[in-house]
Order: sequence, then structure tokens, then C-alpha cells
Amino acid sequence: MVSVRSLPVNPSSLTYHDLPWIVQHREDRCTLCGRCTSICPTGSIFLTYRRQRMPKVGLTPGAPNQDQRGSAYRTFMGIRQNTDLARRCIGCGMCAMVCPNEAITPAPNANDPRTPFLNNQKGEAPTRGGRRNDRNSILDRISFNRISMLTDPALDAGRHEFSCNTILGRILPPEEFLRRQAAGEWIPPTREIFPFIIGSMSFGALSPNMWLGLLQGVAYCNEVLGIPVVMCTGEGGCPPWVLRSPFLKYIVLQIASGYFGWDEIIRALPEMQCDPAAIEIKYGQGAKPGDGGLLMWFKVSQLIARLRGVPAGVDLPSPPVHQTLYSIEESVMKMIQTMSMAWNFKVPVYPKISGSTSAKSVLNNLVRNPYAGALLIDGIDGGTGAAYNISMDATGHPIASNLRECYLDLVAQGRQNEIPLFAAGGMGKNGNITQNGMAMIMLGASGVHMGKYIMQAAAGCLGNEKNRCNVCNLGICPKGITSQNPKIYRRLDPDDVAQRVVETFSAIRTEIKKIMAPLGRSQSLPIGMSDAIGIDDKHIADRLKIKYIC
Repeated sequence: MVSVRSLPVNPSSLTYHDLPWIVQHREDRCTLCGRCTSICPTGSIFLTYRRQRMPKVGLTPGAPNQDQRGSAYRTFMGIRQNTDLARRCIGCGMCAMVCPNEAITPAPNANDPRTPFLNNQKGEAPTRGGRRNDRNSILDRISFNRISMLTDPALDAGRHEFSCNTILGRILPPEEFLRRQAAGEWIPPTREIFPFIIGSMSFGALSPNMWLGLLQGVAYCNEVLGIPVVMCTGEGGCPPWVLRSPFLKYIVLQIASGYFGWDEIIRALPEMQCDPAAIEIKYGQGAKPGDGGLLMWFKVSQLIARLRGVPAGVDLPSPPVHQTLYSIEESVMKMIQTMSMAWNFKVPVYPKISGSTSAKSVLNNLVRNPYAGALLIDGIDGGTGAAYNISMDATGHPIASNLRECYLDLVAQGRQNEIPLFAAGGMGKNGNITQNGMAMIMLGASGVHMGKYIMQAAAGCLGNEKNRCNVCNLGICPKGITSQNPKIYRRLDPDDVAQRVVETFSAIRTEIKKIMAPLGRSQSLPIGMSDAIGIDDKHIADRLKIKYIC
């Protein structure tokens, strides 16, 4: 008898039914080509020899094939699933994509998996790239219920002209603008942009092919379709050739607590052909407020190391706060004015903060600063390349109520839209990007930032709310979106990404018109038009001060 102590069984041992994803393999279809095992990003499946018992069963007593001495065995090659938690199946489905015979596919475990209880192996808190898990989206439940049936414009959104753009930058009251213009005084810079912005995703977090594809798509939208789309770099700067190209005017340069990539930006200042769209100063991120970012060593390639001015192959943690600043008041006086001065006060400069109850105090400081161009608030539902689960799931403030509070505070001061508010965090979480964005605009936002949605729409990101894939932080992205390994990111064609970016923004613009036409708005976005929306929850309606419908 084999003793249990001699078996490799310990408190962390798992079986296939304890994992979130189970690999289903059909031996009768498999030709052992090895494509599935070679493409699996986590090594959760492998080819191995298997020994199978072949019992000898006699059909009639005394038959020649009846052998009482034992059974025969056969040895053959087969696919096995790894039960090690570090090599568990993440459900990306790459094995099914490359299998020529439809012999293998991952399936979600119908049982309750035990992995949430065992993720903290070696005393390390569980981390995850991507988004948080299941959470109902309030924005998906908001409906647009004010229909202008008898007034101009016509309800045909396909034939009527609409102004779908918004303003980034401080907007002066008409009398103040005319007075400054007549006196030849300085007027705050503004940009007319599309209200849906590609959010902060750094050149180190995204692969070179993904970043190039986004830039190509943004340039095509601007120069061919006339859709003034802009994209934000995130922390880490951008390739040097972009800084010296005419495409810089479509890019928002972000400076964060690590200041990565800014040495290259400063060196390129004398050679810049044009100014960037804006400067974003990041103080917090909605998915991990109070935490600094971390680009792990296996994503710090030679190119990324050169751009960021660090050695290759080292972890790059960002401090949780700007080390030279001690308060938001000092930030207003120092960072915003310094960045404005670097571009001769011709580029809008604005901060990005995490959603919290202190967002209104930040806004009130910005209102008193003539150089502040906007405020971006990132809510708890935002995605991230890597964060602790506890930060993603339980730290922060939902964006809808946080932005609504800030907008109503501006309304109370009579300064709504003077400081444009931008929202981020969970936009398009379930694929309804235009509905979510327009709902935020009617709650008071001048525009929205989207990150994970554009990755899913433009590059086919496989991550979802059920913790499928979500290994952005490990550099093994099966689609090559967030990997710096050339063998992986070469799977992604930048031209295909650019085409999908163009198609996505064209579809968003059409849907914006389909929402604006029934509201009777054509000359401007319905910013703060909260009487046009309603929700089927009385408590949410009271909190957001919108209509309760049922």
C-alpha cells in the first residue's frame, strides 16, 4: 500500500476542478502537432507520455481473450493540464485559436474554484493585470429619456450636421475673453478634441506594435476623417521620433511621480515641430489610488530602458506621490505653472487624480489657478496593467457620483464648464462605450478617457471581468498587446490595430449623433444636461440628482 505521506500532496495541492479554467482536450481529434503547447502563455498545458490501462474482458466463460493474470497497458503521447497555481490556465483560448482540428479549448469551471484562497502563496498578496472582477455598471442602466419630437433638428441623425467635439483647456467667460483680447493679454490655450480620448497607457506597458498601431489610427482619424482624436502617453514618454514629428499634436504627454521618459522629452523640446495636445500631471490612478506604478523587469527592454534613462532588466517602481510636492496647493503653484512655462503658456496643462471624497477640494484649488486647463478624475472601476487585488476591488470612489459632485460644486459657483471635467474608470466596461460616455457627459463631464475598451476593440484583448487572461503585468500577453518580447508582440500587426481604431471611433461618432438627435441638440454636446437622463433605481437617482424612471 502506498502511504499518503509519500505522495506529492500538501495544503496547496490542487486538482483540475479547483482551477478557474479547465482545459478540455479531445484525444480522438488531436494530431499532436504541438501548436497549443507552444503558444500557451503560461505553460498550463504540455505534451507528455501517458500510460493507460487496457482491461481484458472475456465475453464468454473460458474465452481465449479472458486473462485472469492481469490487464494490458498502452503508452502514448497526450496533452496534460498543469495544476500548479503559477502555471494555471488563464482561459485566453489561444490553444483553441491555433488548433487545426478543434481538439482543445478552455472551459470555465462550473464549481467554486479554490484559487482565491491560495493566491497568496509565499506570503505575497495577489496581484492582477486588467480590471476588477464582477461589478454592475451604473452607467449601463442610465437611459436618455428626453425626446424633442417637434423641434429642430430633425430626428434623422444620418443627414443632419452635428458638432460632436469638446474643448480641452480653460474656457473664459465671454466678457473676460473679449476684455483680454482687446487688451492683448494672455488667453488660456484650448484644444477642440473628440470627447472620447484614448487614456493613459505607457509605451512601456504597451508593446511597440500596439502603441504604433494606436498612433497610426489616431493620425488617420485626424487627417483623413476629420475626427480630432487624441491619445495620452501614460508615464514613460514616447518614442523619440514621435516627439520630433508632426503627430505630436495628437498626443497628451503625461508626467507622473516617476518622471520616466521626461529626460527625452526635455531634450527634444528645441526640435519639436509642433506643440503636444496637452500636458497631463498624474497624481493618482483610479484602479490603485495611493499606489505607485510598477513596470516589472521583464518588460524593461533595451528600448524602454533607453527612453526612461535606466538600466535594462530592472524593476521600475514609481513613488505613490510626487516626491517634491507636499500639497495640492503647491502642485497648483509649481507643477502646472512650470509645465505651462516650458511650452510658453501655449499648451493646456491639467492634473489627473483618483476618485475620492477629496476631489472637490482639488477642484476648488484649480478654479482659483488661471493656468489650470482641466481636471481628470479616474474612478474605482478603472483598469491597470498591474495592481494588488485589494486596491482594484476595494479602494477608490465610483466615477459617476464623484464627477457629479464636482460638477454640481462648479454649478453652485457659477463656473460650470470653465474648468472642463474629464472622467475615466469603467468606460465601456460591458461594451457600451458610447452609452457610458454620453451618460457621463450629461452628468457634467466634458469628455471621457477609455483604456481597456480600446485595447479590446482595437487589438482583441482577451481579459474580462471573470478574470480571464488579465496577465498584462507579467509580459506574457498572448495577443502581444502588453508584452515587450519580440517573439510575442510580432503577432500584432500595427496596420490591423490602426484600422480597428479608425472603425471604432467612426462607430462612436455615429452613435453620438444617434443620441444627440432625439435630444434636439446639434450645435454642442449636452454637457450637464441631466434632465435628459433617468435611471430605474430611486437611491441612485437621488444621489445623482437625475430622474427616477420605472
